Amino acid sequence: MYDPIYEYDLHMTRRQLFGRSALGLGTAAMASLLGTDAAFSGDAPVATAGLHHPAKAKRVIYLFMSGGPSHHDLWDYKPKMREMFGEDLPEHIRDGQRITGMTAGQKTLPVCPSKYKFTKHDNNDRGVWVSELLPHTATVAKDLCVVHSTFTEAINHDPAITYIQTGSQIPGRPSLGAWLSYGLGSMNENLPNYVVMHAKTNFAEQSLFSRLWGTGFLPSDYQGILLRSQEDPVLYLSNPPGVSRNDRRAQLDALTALNSEQHQRYGDPEILARIKQHEMAYRMQASVPELMDLSQERDETFELYGEEARQPGTFAACCLNARRLAERGVRNIQIFHRGWDAHGNLPKEHESQCKDVDQGCAALIKDLKRRGMLDDTLVVWGGEFGRTAYCQGNLTEENYGRDHHPRCFTVWMAGGGVKPGITYGRTDDFAYNIADEHGQPLQPQPNRKDWTPGTMHIHDLNATLLHLLGIDHKRLTYRYQGRDFRLTDVHGHVIHELLT
Repeated sequence: MYDPIYEYDLHMTRRQLFGRSALGLGTAAMASLLGTDAAFSGDAPVATAGLHHPAKAKRVIYLFMSGGPSHHDLWDYKPKMREMFGEDLPEHIRDGQRITGMTAGQKTLPVCPSKYKFTKHDNNDRGVWVSELLPHTATVAKDLCVVHSTFTEAINHDPAITYIQTGSQIPGRPSLGAWLSYGLGSMNENLPNYVVMHAKTNFAEQSLFSRLWGTGFLPSDYQGILLRSQEDPVLYLSNPPGVSRNDRRAQLDALTALNSEQHQRYGDPEILARIKQHEMAYRMQASVPELMDLSQERDETFELYGEEARQPGTFAACCLNARRLAERGVRNIQIFHRGWDAHGNLPKEHESQCKDVDQGCAALIKDLKRRGMLDDTLVVWGGEFGRTAYCQGNLTEENYGRDHHPRCFTVWMAGGGVKPGITYGRTDDFAYNIADEHGQPLQPQPNRKDWTPGTMHIHDLNATLLHLLGIDHKRLTYRYQGRDFRLTDVHGHVIHELLT
């Protein structure tokens, strides 16, 4: 006769048996000592155990532009490229660096200057240039810390997005938000600690996999919860017909009793995670509808975010919901906006994309600032890589495309302890390589010991984000299969020059 318990035992190694038992008993003991109120208090040990130094930010709102926005057309102003319009990119600029298979067959790599005008905000050497595609964002330029020297090794979308979100190009590692949930704990017992939203776009050709907000090998209660823009914000949020809230409570109590008995027998921490997730789902049935109800927001709020904020699922609506989540104590909020992969017809696509996100980004910063929340809320904007200085396909002054470019791209941050109104890092005259103050190309390395000043590898970005939230990226670890893992792997350098 088939015995599922015996089958389960056969699949457990000796190390897993003792490891899971120890963790499960420790977690149960901690939960019984703290109680529900303490476990979700901002001052509780659960919420502060991960702090290695005073935090400048309590929460992070990550605006992820999936597909690779063009730094050439948005942030990194390069007027000298206009003088070489259509000429082949100089060989010493590329210097044998690999390119994707989409342009490897082109006979030439014609220099492709941006068709858009740029305006500089502040006339000092570190002033911020902003494209005419982002007129609303330009109004908050003095609040932005713009990094031009971000770089990565990944040259294709899925590995690059997985890399910047999890610290590895290979799927299976915990996401940034999961690491933060694991390290910092929760400030709200009625909402998830990590919330993800997908904004509507006209160019949704790319898929986004749940591993980008998943837990990898961390316990599953640290995963991001995806809020949907249609029907129930979370699947099965509403009880089915004929099931009252009291009925649901009784069902959960019975299920908790069965799960608790199973945990006492096997010590699997995932059983505790399942109990916690069931309880969170029950509380979310009351908290999420109130969160998503924007009818109580003032008209002046919609004037700030734009009328599109009244339409569920738009980027502006997601930004408004991000502020509401932040107010309610949610630590990790991430908005994905797809469609930035402009291999051809970049002007048409980027104009549409910028129209989607421009006002929402600016409104979010202004809204947080006027509520006194920007100082302890870190806002991050960026994609997985940038776009090439040369054109992919046919080039005209009005129409062009750009390929993937990991060698340098732009990310900006605001609030949460970063210096406002500055730029960091330089690129050469083609925004193709990171350069020193004399414009000479640098060869930056991701290794923490060999860090090159003026550069920011994606491991450095994640190390800096963790630092602002009070975490030493080298000490936030989780032992799995005999090794201590961390978000930044064995790399990463905190960029102190960006911090206030």
